[in-house]
Amino acid sequence: MFSWIFALVHFCLYLGLLAYSIYSMFTGRWAAGLILLAFLAVYYFLVLHQAVLKEIKRKKRTASAKK
Repeated sequence: MFSWIFALVHFCLYLGLLAYSIYSMFTGRWAAGLILLAFLAVYYFLVLHQAVLKEIKRKKRTASAKK
């Protein structure tokens, strides 16, 4: 249960930072918005990408096993 709460909190924080970076770019703070987007992209590829790929692969295996 804790892992779901932990993941949900971090997902909300990630989406909040994404929204804030887009908002910053719309309000004319291009540098801040682009820097935040760059850091979010680096964080995704360094930390989250492998876990996302593993989860997609796991769900495909369970879906094909149910058929």
